[in-house]
Amino acid sequence: MSQYKVIGVMSGTSLDGIDLAYIHFEKAAHWKFKILVAETIPYHKIMEKDLQDAIHYNNRDLGRFDTYYTKELAKVINSFIEKHNITDVDAVCSHGHTILHQPEKGITHQIGNLPELGGLLKHHVKTIVCDFRVQDVKLGGQGAPLVPIGDELLFSEYDYCLNLGGFANVSFHKEGKRIAYDICPVNIVLNKYAKQLGFDYDDKGKLAKSGEYLLSLGSELDNLPYYKQLPPKSLGLEWVQKEIFPRLEAFKRKEKDLLRTFTEHAARQLAKNFKIRSKILVTGGGAYNDYLLGRIHYHKELDLVKPADELIEYKEALIFGFLGVLRLRNEVNCLKSVTGATQDHSSGKIYDYH
Repeated sequence: MSQYKVIGVMSGTSLDGIDLAYIHFEKAAHWKFKILVAETIPYHKIMEKDLQDAIHYNNRDLGRFDTYYTKELAKVINSFIEKHNITDVDAVCSHGHTILHQPEKGITHQIGNLPELGGLLKHHVKTIVCDFRVQDVKLGGQGAPLVPIGDELLFSEYDYCLNLGGFANVSFHKEGKRIAYDICPVNIVLNKYAKQLGFDYDDKGKLAKSGEYLLSLGSELDNLPYYKQLPPKSLGLEWVQKEIFPRLEAFKRKEKDLLRTFTEHAARQLAKNFKIRSKILVTGGGAYNDYLLGRIHYHKELDLVKPADELIEYKEALIFGFLGVLRLRNEVNCLKSVTGATQDHSSGKIYDYH
């Protein structure tokens, strides 16, 4: 089989909702894709708070929440299929939502990947591919990032692929292998303080631009040990709650000043990771943050390429759809050069209801 129509489903750490993309993939000399329709379903406030709090749940409560979330996710996917009159689907390829990510302890947990998901979707689709991270952690890897195989096979014309989501992560080809890692938090921090000012996010970075830069806070952030670690490395909500939020809160300054300082910090960390005059594909919600992009460019001359809106917004859903296709073909979709696992492998659970 060389053609696939799948639905990629992604819920990211920035908690802005569930991204769904219906995609046509075709394998010829190279892989090609077309996003046929895509949509983000926002989380209601109660679910958003539950997802933030779930990190503190005990195993029993987390199990109950996983069952609840799986049912809600199925409703969202079924509604998407019905709304857009989608009749031809080879598979739903779903990331779920990360609650715990502590690979150094051998732990990564994404909710929404229970076998019940397939049963709840089987009227529309018979094959589910999900739970892409767990196997990699069992093989000694970070379980993240997983997007780079898609960067390698779908976007090879760029020197770097940069995603500005809850976290900024980068992937690039170096000395015959793909390298990728998380650089720093972005929207997981910026959205928090924008919301305290009554906005869902900092539109084009206008709030940050109007703030005052706090030199000592910026210096403290820049000196965090994570930035000196060599890849493979990845970040999670736990790290932000431990290392970032307490430092920002300790300054007891206006949200705009915290936004300005953190945006500058992120721009500095990002610029450090690219060679001058590189061509960089920029996706994720942060691609719309003109102030952040301007500050990155201030620190280093770079060709920051913003693609069409649907790719900016749905690249991760697109690539999780692609990971699912590779898994169905039993081809490598997880690279040891990226995650630090003991081997390249084909990761993800397949639930088949044929």
